[in-house]
Amino acid sequence: MMTFDRLAARVRALPPLVADLAVVAVVGLFTASDVAVNDPGYRQDDALTWALLAVSLVALVFRRRRPVPVACVTGAACAGWALHGHIGELLNLPVIVALYTVAVLGDRRRTLWTGLVAATASGVVALIVGRDVVNPQRLPVLEMVWPLVPLLLGEVVRTRRELLAEYAARAERAEEEREREAALRVRRERVRVAREIHDILAHTVSAMTVQAGVALDALDTAPEVSRRAMTQVRASGKEAVRELRATLSVLRETESTAPAPRLDQLAELVEGVEAGGVRVALRRTPSGAAYPAVVEATAYRIVQEALTNVVKHSGAGRVAASLTGTDTALHIEIVDDGPPRSEPSAPDAADGFGLIGMRERVLALGGTLAYGPVPGGGFRVHAVLPTEGTTGGTP
Repeated sequence: MMTFDRLAARVRALPPLVADLAVVAVVGLFTASDVAVNDPGYRQDDALTWALLAVSLVALVFRRRRPVPVACVTGAACAGWALHGHIGELLNLPVIVALYTVAVLGDRRRTLWTGLVAATASGVVALIVGRDVVNPQRLPVLEMVWPLVPLLLGEVVRTRRELLAEYAARAERAEEEREREAALRVRRERVRVAREIHDILAHTVSAMTVQAGVALDALDTAPEVSRRAMTQVRASGKEAVRELRATLSVLRETESTAPAPRLDQLAELVEGVEAGGVRVALRRTPSGAAYPAVVEATAYRIVQEALTNVVKHSGAGRVAASLTGTDTALHIEIVDDGPPRSEPSAPDAADGFGLIGMRERVLALGGTLAYGPVPGGGFRVHAVLPTEGTTGGTP
């Protein structure tokens, strides 16, 4: 069984002129039937009665474009029937449709004014006509109420349409917001992947370059040293390929399954750097409690980037790296003994994007990062990573 909403939706789907003519045809059918049936004791239908019906039906064709004037015309025709002495149960059907249109296509202010005028006019006509079958006590209350019914119905329908439109607009805005949020997550993920790739390539390629130089220098004089350096080059290359595959997998999957680097892997990192000729003194003072995965991964990347900058830029022969844990934070310090360096004017002025990446990682955890040259020579990087209230996701 077809519901009212489906029927209304099909009617609204029709071209406006077709829908208006269909409404006029239905109203004309019922109203003409009432005009033709005369009550005994009242004026019978005549030319004026049918002329008023024709005027009302013609006016209804324009109800969408001129709802208030159409309501006035149909209301005047309905009053003309009453004043002319011709009564009927459905003679007010044209004005009912017109009043409904005024409310459904207008606003609340216009509905209120139209209701006030229509109720007053209907009451005045009822008083002029006097006693009849619908006004036996000469009280115009009922005649003043009926014009308000189509106005109220139109107001309800219009309010419902406005609510549905608002809900649809909210849903559209929510969808746009979800799309913007998804795009933002994609951009953040791209930045994260780019940072990971930079950390991997910068460290590994720098170490491989140094190790290859050692192998080349020792090729004729110390073949064993050259062989060990080339072995380390191959191992570093394999490790870089493995990490790149794990990192780039996030571009093909919804979530990365690659394990985040941990502090236990720092020994391997130091071994690779020392193979290039730089001595690294690593000291760890744990706090006694396990760190969140995101803290360990961030700390590993900071040490990795700092050692990479030492190999690439400082010319240092020794590096001291220390990690000290407290109940609330993990302190990381890397100091090299390279020649004096000027203070960089921007985070990437001296070390490419390395310091920018370190700063982003630290700030993402709510920590602090300080770096700069050491008086007398060398460079120092100091980071503080909070360990309380930190989520365990991948940085």
